Amino acid sequence: QVQLAESGGGLVQAGGSLRLSCAASGRAFSSIGMGWFRQAPGKERELVAAISWSGSSTYYADSVKGRFTISRDNAKNTVYLQMNSLKPEDTAVYYCGARYIGSIGYSTSQYDYWGQGTQVTVSS
Repeated sequence: QVQLAESGGGLVQAGGSLRLSCAASGRAFSSIGMGWFRQAPGKERELVAAISWSGSSTYYADSVKGRFTISRDNAKNTVYLQMNSLKPEDTAVYYCGARYIGSIGYSTSQYDYWGQGTQVTVSS
């Protein structure tokens, strides 16, 4: 079992920055793959960024490449998403996901556990 808790969401103006955190407990954090997804109203949940168990491999959706950075601190059982140059279209509920396999997962079906989500709202 893995429990996930996101934090760091909020309201920010376009061009601003936020850092999301996802704290994990339970199964050995250092062995699991992690990802950040987002879901806007009326849309499907989509992968934003993902990171392998060691942090050596990362993936970014084209829409956030160059603006967002995913990282992890296995000593703190925490994964981060640094979001810079935010745009109104980044507005969504952001979810942290964890998967048993330590490699990067690219779809929601490849993740085994989810956090409750944190709202990010970017005003124009």
